[in-house]
Amino acid sequence: VQLVESGGGLVQPGGSLRLSCVASGSITSLNTMSWYRQAPGNERELVARITGAGSAIYADSVRGRFTISRDYAKKTVYLQMNSLRPDDTAVYYCNTNVGRSYWGPGTLVTVSS
Repeated sequence: VQLVESGGGLVQPGGSLRLSCVASGSITSLNTMSWYRQAPGNERELVARITGAGSAIYADSVRGRFTISRDYAKKTVYLQMNSLRPDDTAVYYCNTNVGRSYWGPGTLVTVSS
């Protein structure tokens, strides 16, 4: 299984970004996909998760601002991030479990004026 994230960058507070994670290899539409993030000096934390059926959960800190979605045909999961704040600055990682946990290399999101 390979996961590749994209879409990170520098954005001003209050702005928006959409992250993408393309999956390849032995992965199906049934697999739960997750977005995590890790800020400097902090532990990696769950941001959002979506099941194969499309059910989603969110961290309290992002609920109402972020939306996770997936395109089954493209094996891609998205994270739409609105109303970004400086404390959203982190490296964002895509994750799934197929026998074991797989991670992408991450994409950096910087929220700063």
